[in-house]
Amino acid sequence: MIFYFSATGNTRWAAEQIRKNIVDDLLYIPDIINKHEFTLKDGERIGFCFPVHGWRPPIIVREFIRQLRFTNYKDNFCYAVCTAGDTVGETIEILEQDLAIAGIKLNSSFSLIMPESYVGMPFMDVDTPEKEKLKITEADKTLEKYISLIKTRQNGLQELTIGRWPRINSRIIGHLFLKYIVKDTPFKVDNDKCIRCGKCASLCPVHDIKGGVGLEPEWLHNGKCLTCFACYHHCPTKAISFGSRTKNKGQYWYGHPKTQH
Repeated sequence: MIFYFSATGNTRWAAEQIRKNIVDDLLYIPDIINKHEFTLKDGERIGFCFPVHGWRPPIIVREFIRQLRFTNYKDNFCYAVCTAGDTVGETIEILEQDLAIAGIKLNSSFSLIMPESYVGMPFMDVDTPEKEKLKITEADKTLEKYISLIKTRQNGLQELTIGRWPRINSRIIGHLFLKYIVKDTPFKVDNDKCIRCGKCASLCPVHDIKGGVGLEPEWLHNGKCLTCFACYHHCPTKAISFGSRTKNKGQYWYGHPKTQH
């Protein structure tokens, strides 16, 4: 059973590759957010795949895991694969604490460097096309190795790009991100560019955008926004902005024409 969350496709690709090789059920967390109990088959693996948000697991993943309960859980092999543009800090330590609340032990964890998609700070932008291709090529090779380790249930592994100052990044900067940056109020739409395709509303994992075909998007300010930037990156006319912080910045999602290789 593989639980995953993805906004720009990096993690979806990784989770689908794992599923293809170990033939486990693949479950998208936003689709099952209100389901808290699952029944495990004997010996079934438990996997969690997600992007790193502010050197932490995304809010939606943490909330889901804290309420998660398994029937027939007998210390089943549990692993995590997190994707990030660079370092992951103490993301996995935080995940382990959340899993402990659900009575689940994490056996092994892995991080996968993927193209950058976070554009919510003035100094952060997507990678160049060349860097995107390089990261995806390297991720292919790295994930192949991880899948082999997951398939054979290798225990006690932590293959993580933690980076410098992991505690500062995850606990202090991550807390500030959550408090001041993770909100939908800076999102705006350019009426002249918007073609009212409804893509942004349909892709929002927390249903924070009122809209659809023929309608301009309207953010609901309901406190659920993850600043995952799915709406921004998938807008076909770049009509969506995050205040001035996304001015002249690029877009990225896995499978975008410039990322094909």
